Amino acid sequence: MNAGKSILLKLIDEISESQMREVIDFILFLKSKKDNQVFKELLSASESSIDFWDNDIDDEVWNNV
Repeated sequence: MNAGKSILLKLIDEISESQMREVIDFILFLKSKKDNQVFKELLSASESSIDFWDNDIDDEVWNNV
């Protein structure tokens, strides 16, 4: 186990039960923030590939399918 995780586990053991919900909310917020960044990167990558297909030749071929 790395040092950061050890410190977190020690701190979690020391906080009161009433503060536990705040810690959980904060961890979920950080996870959500990370997930949103991954989604934005995937969206950006997919948008950049759309330009490849946006041309008159492919449009004409697909019009007859």
